[in-house]
Amino acid sequence: MSAPEGNDRLLVFDCHEAWVYQLRVLPHTMDVVVGLKGRHTDGWDEAMRPVPPNARIVRLADVIVSVPSYYCIVAHNLTDLLDAKPLLGPRLFVIHQTLESTMREQRSVTPPEELRRAVAQYIATIGGHVMAVSALKGRSWGFNGDVVPFSADPADYPAYEGDVPRGLRIANDIRAKANTLMWDFHERAFAGIPITLLGRNHDMPGVKPARNWTELKEVLSHHRFFVHTASPELEDGYNMATLEAMAAGLPVLGNRHPTSPIEHGVSGFLSDDPAELRDCARRLLEDRALAFRMGQEAQKVLLKTFPVERFRAGLLASIKTARDKWLQRSI
Repeated sequence: MSAPEGNDRLLVFDCHEAWVYQLRVLPHTMDVVVGLKGRHTDGWDEAMRPVPPNARIVRLADVIVSVPSYYCIVAHNLTDLLDAKPLLGPRLFVIHQTLESTMREQRSVTPPEELRRAVAQYIATIGGHVMAVSALKGRSWGFNGDVVPFSADPADYPAYEGDVPRGLRIANDIRAKANTLMWDFHERAFAGIPITLLGRNHDMPGVKPARNWTELKEVLSHHRFFVHTASPELEDGYNMATLEAMAAGLPVLGNRHPTSPIEHGVSGFLSDDPAELRDCARRLLEDRALAFRMGQEAQKVLLKTFPVERFRAGLLASIKTARDKWLQRSI
């Protein structure tokens, strides 16, 4: 698809850099808003990803003063949508988290149905469009129509080595997301198993994020397997880190989840029995060749189920729908 005619610049509120970095595959330039409240860093976090080559970093106050018109404004939460009120352009609201998980983390006492109605009414009022990164997350907010799963490209990652006999898990704010991540199950399943934890977790001594994407890719290359556990009611059976691990050729271990892309015994191991999952982890620690074969299968699943071109086409379609709704609102 060729680049749109005229002003094709997007305004993208910074959500998490790994997701925003995917937008480098779009035929658009973009302004990425940093310095947002509640973020762990004031600017773009280059420890997560480099700045996308088609992006420039901006501050919201500067954008508002310049009063530009954007091809589409990409928001990730209600605060973003409210902050975008002075700006001209279609609105695309991207849902990254289930409503239930969001409310648990924020300790909200608002009834979920009330919040769903309020969001739906506001989206209709501003002529916005809603897209979710998974069907589960879209349904939880009451938006079922547009789902664009994220992707990962094996070409971005070095060849799998698996020479470090350890599992790997990547997660931020684990204690706050303990229910969502089934952390109690994780600890029981991998008791006594060497696991490297990466992520922003200030309340967990010795746990920190990779210094940059280059280091993260090296860590993925050398670890034996990857771990993802999640409550089927609160989170998908995969996340971006899981897809990155599959792209890098790692087998994945986790609980049985209806949306997990992993086939038990083929591209990884799934079990709701902590002892069984621990035995599976030991098998991979003892058998590097098995881990390699399973990781190759995981990579095949990734290429089939989460291809980059599908993400690109899906985002472009969502942006077009957002533009159509905005124009209909303006008539």
